[in-house]
Order: sequence, then C-alpha cells, then structure tokens
Amino acid sequence: MITLNAISKWYGSVKVLDQCSLNIKQGEVVVVCGPSGSGKSTLIKTINALEPIQEGEIFVDGVSIHDKNVNLNKLRSRVGMVFQHFELFPHLTVFENLCLAQIHVLKRAKSDAAKQSIKYLERVGLQAHKDKYPGQLSGGQQQRVAIARALAMDPIVMLFDEPTSALDPEMVGEVLDVMVKLANEGMTMMCVTHEMGFARKVGSRIIFMDVGGKILEDCDSASFFEHPEKRLPRTQEFLSKILNH
Repeated sequence: MITLNAISKWYGSVKVLDQCSLNIKQGEVVVVCGPSGSGKSTLIKTINALEPIQEGEIFVDGVSIHDKNVNLNKLRSRVGMVFQHFELFPHLTVFENLCLAQIHVLKRAKSDAAKQSIKYLERVGLQAHKDKYPGQLSGGQQQRVAIARALAMDPIVMLFDEPTSALDPEMVGEVLDVMVKLANEGMTMMCVTHEMGFARKVGSRIIFMDVGGKILEDCDSASFFEHPEKRLPRTQEFLSKILNH
C-alpha cells in the first residue's frame, strides 16, 4: 500500500530524514515512535507530499507521488490525514466541514456528501453535534470530527500525526477508541504517537526513529515491547524510560 525507498530530506544543512525505507501492506497498523526531533511527523507528512523530499521515492498504492503527472489532490483524497491540532475550519459547522472536500475535491453531489457525512459522524458518535461549530466542541470531539472528515473521503490509508498530543488526558481515550475500531475493521493505518499503550494494543508493527531521522527499528509489536533485550541499545534506553512510567 505504501513504499518508501531510501528517502532523505534536509532543512537547509540539517538532515531530518536519513535514507528511510519501509513497506506497509494493506491492513497493517504501523506505529512510528521515538524521541522528539527524530523526524516522525516529517516522515508521515512525506507520504501525501505535504513535506517534499530531496532523495528517494514514495509510492502509494503503486503510484509514485513525485511523478510530475500525478494529481496530488486526488492522491490526498485517498490518503486520510489527521493532524495534532484538528485543522477544522472554524467558520463552518461540523457538517459543513465534512461536506466541503467531498463536494469540491471528489465532485460528489451535495446529497451524497450529506449522507456520507452523517454516516461517519454517527460512527464517531457525534451526529447530535453536526450543526455546532468547532469552537463549541471539546478537543476530543474536534479530533473525532477530523477523523470523520478524513473517513468521509473513502481513503485507502489513514495517517495520524500525534492525534492525541494536544488533548487533555481525559479526552485521549475517546479518540483512541475510534482509532482502535478503525484498526479492528482492517483500515491501513500509520500513526505517530507517544501513546505506548495504544501502540502495544493495536500496532501490528513498530517503527522506532532516533534523532537525525534514521529508522533504527522496524519490527512487530510483540518483539518490540516483550523482548527489549533483543533491540538496539538506543531502543532499549528509550523503552526503559517509557515503560517504567
């Protein structure tokens, strides 16, 4: 579903991604973790070309996203993205937020977009709030709206960039519950998160990155969490800090 071939990226003279390669199959839930500044969010944003790269190749469902003929709007409609800070339009209602891209990007009829929007608001438990504005909702509710908005585009893969890090602790669970359901339904997902409980419970694979944008580990969840002694020393150091708290 997603292939990264030796991608590298610089900000000026600073290398933020260093020869990163991975393959994600349909139905996999891949969790990207590591310390702050290791390039996790940058990596995930390269997959729908929100961040350009200077070296390497990226393919989504067999399509090279750097082909000059690729329709990036069409590609991004198939790759759902949920950001740390929701990115909802504050002047539009919840319902209008969901309909907008369906109508303008997918060229859906308004009636079809409306049905799709209600379907996914029900799925995240927010149909009763459809006529409210984002500012009238809690952070957890806004993030669930953002997830519903991405799902309404019928994506083939969902990307989550630290979806719970801007939330109060009490609201984290309601967002993770929606993500767990998606994973259980077979959605292909890639998630940057510090929620190690979620990573352990739902992640089929763990990618561990370190400062300098290198992928140090790429293994199944059980190997990562249950056999830390078999991991690299840097990974063991990271795990010893997060698993003891």
